[in-house]
Amino acid sequence: MGEAYFYHLTRRPVDQTLAVLLERSLAQGWRVAVRAPDPELLEALDEQLWLGPKERFLPHGLAGGAHDARQPVLLTSGVAANDPHCVMALAGAEVAPKEVAPLKRVCILFDGMDGDALARARAQWTMLTGAGVGARYWSEESGKWEEKATKNV
Repeated sequence: MGEAYFYHLTRRPVDQTLAVLLERSLAQGWRVAVRAPDPELLEALDEQLWLGPKERFLPHGLAGGAHDARQPVLLTSGVAANDPHCVMALAGAEVAPKEVAPLKRVCILFDGMDGDALARARAQWTMLTGAGVGARYWSEESGKWEEKATKNV
């Protein structure tokens, strides 16, 4: 049964944290869906991932292509066609409690300096944990990632 990991970003931008999490997920052999409600954000992430260093290339695609189902990482605003093991939700993208169970993990990344993003993440935590989903809250406030809270685990 999957768990939701909440990443409270205070020191690094989302694209840097996302790249690290994607590397780790691919090393586990997982297919990943990166979900965001804003197509412009997805296009910007697509470009940033292509421009990364060659030795750390992250194979991915933007949803709507001919090979969506084969993408190791699919950037999408909806349900992913690549049968992911992990969903990474950005910019307040919705994740339903029933989605979490069959996955290895759901990662919810949010900007801790943005009051609206913080409020959305708190609402997601309450909704998911209230539905019985296991959740872990991670903060980078000290300069390194530390687990600060768990529920239903």
